[in-house]
Amino acid sequence: MWKKIAAASAAVLCALFLIMTADKPAPPKPARPDAQKEMQLKQSMLQQDVEKTEQLCRTQCSLDFKRALRQVGSGTAQAAKSVLDDMRREHEHMEYLELTGLADSSFQAVSGGIPDQVREAAEVRLREARESVKAGKPYQSPKLGEGEHQYVVMGERSDDGKHALIGIIHQDILHKVAIYQRKNLRIVPYPSDKRWKIESVDSDTLRDVKVDHAEENEGTSHYHVNQIVVKFRKEPTEAELRQIRSEIGATDMRKLGYTYVFESSQMEAKQLMAYFQKWNVAYAEPHFLYLTNEAVEPNDRLYARYQWNLPAIETIPGWDVTRGSEDVIVAVIDTGVDLNHPDLQGRTVEGYNVVNPDDPPMDDVGHGTHVAGIISALVNNEEGVAGMSWYNKVMPVKVLDETGAGSTYSVAQGIIWATDHGAKVINMSLGNYAKAEFLHDAIKYAFDHDVVLIAASGNDNTERPGYPAAYPEVFAVAATDSEQNKASFSNYGDYIDVAAPGVNIASTYPGNHYAALSGTSMASPHVTALAALIRSVNPLLKNTEVMDIMRQTAVDLGAKGKDNYFGYGQIDVVKALSQAAGTRESIVFWPEWFERELDRLAEKYKTE
Repeated sequence: MWKKIAAASAAVLCALFLIMTADKPAPPKPARPDAQKEMQLKQSMLQQDVEKTEQLCRTQCSLDFKRALRQVGSGTAQAAKSVLDDMRREHEHMEYLELTGLADSSFQAVSGGIPDQVREAAEVRLREARESVKAGKPYQSPKLGEGEHQYVVMGERSDDGKHALIGIIHQDILHKVAIYQRKNLRIVPYPSDKRWKIESVDSDTLRDVKVDHAEENEGTSHYHVNQIVVKFRKEPTEAELRQIRSEIGATDMRKLGYTYVFESSQMEAKQLMAYFQKWNVAYAEPHFLYLTNEAVEPNDRLYARYQWNLPAIETIPGWDVTRGSEDVIVAVIDTGVDLNHPDLQGRTVEGYNVVNPDDPPMDDVGHGTHVAGIISALVNNEEGVAGMSWYNKVMPVKVLDETGAGSTYSVAQGIIWATDHGAKVINMSLGNYAKAEFLHDAIKYAFDHDVVLIAASGNDNTERPGYPAAYPEVFAVAATDSEQNKASFSNYGDYIDVAAPGVNIASTYPGNHYAALSGTSMASPHVTALAALIRSVNPLLKNTEVMDIMRQTAVDLGAKGKDNYFGYGQIDVVKALSQAAGTRESIVFWPEWFERELDRLAEKYKTE
């Protein structure tokens, strides 16, 4: 019902915007009585993510040390030096490595140097590490340093007791995760104005608001001061476009489909909206910003200890129905993906960089890499984490820049590009509270081309609908924790379709790292991966049928039936895939699955 009301109200939003004057900002929003408690919960969640990420970092480095020791074996000191150099090239956070012979003290290889910022403390810990490994015990120091200069000293002994490897690890990822999660969980006020010249508005009235505190992010949206998005009822002629550009002092004009984005050196958004009324437009709206809103038990080293999320939604038995298909491509509309991450090698197809079209869609934030790993990190490769799909590949579409923000135009362009290049499912772990018709047109385009669109609901613990999640064509996802409770930060409302794990989710992170992040941004890719698996087991299903299956098979949580916190409930992978496999004519696709399983079993028994 609310979606109909929202649709009916869309036309009046621009009118409201026009009658508001620049010198009459919206009155301050009263602080919610539980705002302080909510902020404390978010701070606690951030601390948990950082602590879990540190555990992931230490565990993975320990495994890397043991692998290097096996590579050294009984080789020479020169060969050992080569192993250490290669290791540091692959893992830039390994600042210093030393390998010594425990039986032969003359056997030694060193790579890198001791960081000056923690030299004195590190030398003390290095001595402790050497003594510990000589005594046959692995070593891990407490944290050294602060902020960007956090380090840990680690030591491991070879299985045969002949060698020991000691190193200093730069844990700058902890600082990066802390900074990013403050934005992702909306702990700090938005905007972080590195690139965008923007203002904030109340999403209900489009009246200007000033965001001084993080709690005030709820219900606010952000737009470009000097830009306007316009859709004409009748395509303007070249002469009319020249007239428009002259009258508004246009410094830029871009077109996507039937929609234009104009940038003016003379007028601000309100003046531009008033100006375009004489051109009989379908709509003229602010150019809003969207923000980033991770059978057989896998042998991936971090799975058993850190990935509570996969068993929680019955992923493993779901793999007995299907493990995915390379024919079903998943687009991740985000900050890009680290194309060099070892746990994502071979897991991506060609993507697109909307922000800088001449560059590959590399992730310079971390968010998109984390999302991609939840969907499709390599499974059973004895490395890192396991993704939900073994075979579905990710199409990285970079629409958000190095600050984690991107325009309505870039998000819309990314959606259309992904649709035109074969994406069957699209994940959008981003959003805003403004209902932009410009973006909605792109959503409709993808939906009309039978794409399944999945989006995160947002991290403000508010009932206010967030977009694109609240568009009727989009499948909206809330977040749960390991106890099947609503995540404290998760947005809610009657537009929520389902819920999925979103607290302390371990996944891939740029620079050969792994990180634990929390947010509905992490819940959404679980559902996206499920949609891809459903389309893999039954390619005949339409996008609406895929969505219906995920709703029908969800495990009911909270109040009986559909509710505002969990929608239809938490996704259940095995139930959804089983229903999809038994729907319509999917049986004709089972021989391919059987063939793949026979190949797998044959390989298994051959090695055994």
